[in-house]
Amino acid sequence: MQFKKIAVFGAGTMGNGIAHVFAQNNFEVNLVDTEQKALDKAIQIISSNMDRQIKKSLITDADKTKFLTNIRTTTEIQSLPQDTDLIIEAIFENKEAKINLFNKLQIFFNNSIIASNTSSISITELSNHANPEKFIGMHFMNPVPVMELVEVINGYSTSKETIERVIELIKYIKKTPVIVSDYPGFIANRILMPMINEAIFSLYENVASASDIDAVMKLGMNHPMGPLALADFIGLDVCLAIMEVLYNGFLDSKYRPCPLLKKMVAAGKLGRKSKEGFYKY
Repeated sequence: MQFKKIAVFGAGTMGNGIAHVFAQNNFEVNLVDTEQKALDKAIQIISSNMDRQIKKSLITDADKTKFLTNIRTTTEIQSLPQDTDLIIEAIFENKEAKINLFNKLQIFFNNSIIASNTSSISITELSNHANPEKFIGMHFMNPVPVMELVEVINGYSTSKETIERVIELIKYIKKTPVIVSDYPGFIANRILMPMINEAIFSLYENVASASDIDAVMKLGMNHPMGPLALADFIGLDVCLAIMEVLYNGFLDSKYRPCPLLKKMVAAGKLGRKSKEGFYKY
């Protein structure tokens, strides 16, 4: 492989999952976050997820020990190796925050491919704050160690070489790349989020209870999880941010976020991570 050293920015759900996958494929991984507490928690989560893999006989105890040694944590960008091959941004879904991060990575622009795990924000727009030819979208699915798909989003100026190298890398880590064009929400969230938003509208308009709405989609459409439970799993703040990107990107009323979704986010009812959303946890 052309890649050896990977840096992942953001130690949250997506970041620690991405670090996990690359570590278990024997890459040198630097996991970066602004808080050491978040990094320590991420390592604990990765360790627990590897324990689940051991119970399923997917890896051994010796594998786990080796894989964890592949991960180094840091709060300092300056400590990253100058020859880092790939930097994956996996911080929260906010355009200004992502741009602020890319502005700090200028020393890597010439040699490193920089990828964003954004689920909806324009790759072309973000690439203006990096080296556009070596900038790409790599949208992993949650939970990263389990889900096979990676959406590959090329910006307007992403080079053919960058695309080919990233596709080869995704296949190497035993995932399936799907190339999509740079439009708001790409494919996954352009289809998924309006469905979730419509489920929230159905609750808002008292068409049915949350549990009944989810039951219809699980039992009638064979979905493994109902849309409202899925929204809680994703995070209602994330769902709202993506709907706002879709609404502002297409200027089409069909992407208007449901008022109930906006009210719940304002109240801090964000789903599983806040212990309450459409359900209590």
